[in-house]
Amino acid sequence: MLKKSFFYLIGLFVLSFGVSLTIKSNLGAGAWDALNVGLSNTIGLTVGSWVFIVGIILIVINTFLRKSKPDYLAVITIFLVGVFIDFWLIVVYPDWTPEGIVWRSILLLSGMIFLAFGIATYLQAKFPLIPIDNFMLGIQERLKVKLMTAKTFAEIFALIFAIIFKGPIGVGTFIITFGVGPIIQIFFPILEKLYNNIGRKS
Repeated sequence: MLKKSFFYLIGLFVLSFGVSLTIKSNLGAGAWDALNVGLSNTIGLTVGSWVFIVGIILIVINTFLRKSKPDYLAVITIFLVGVFIDFWLIVVYPDWTPEGIVWRSILLLSGMIFLAFGIATYLQAKFPLIPIDNFMLGIQERLKVKLMTAKTFAEIFALIFAIIFKGPIGVGTFIITFGVGPIIQIFFPILEKLYNNIGRKS
């Protein structure tokens, strides 16, 4: 359990760092993150608060999509992600506004790498998924489509609402949408091997 908790917490912490970098790059955040930023700017509350609120809404939607009981434990996951994102955005660099296209591009790409690494890390623990991931699986099961198609539908869903709430949509949004998945595929087997090796040594 200690190993699982370590990978879970480190993964979410790194994931949230990646999200904050993509937001700070000002080149366009991922669709779901852009939605949360847009809600924060339009309605109020922190970005992390909207991560939690949107996550709760998705848990309810997923219950109907997957015809299952609500994933109550996922509340812990979205709470932690929300707290960590607010930590980076509000505590660590609240007034930091990077300038220059080169520097902002580096931030975007770095954010993608940290985001993918964090996801690949927290998945090793096999703890409750972030509701966004369950939403994707729910679409796949309900519409009988491929996982990539379901992911695209989920991203378009978030993108529409991000546009409505004037979230930071840009070229980075599309780079993140299509670029994070392949990076996760690179990190996942490496971290899976590390996770299993730690288990054998202990």
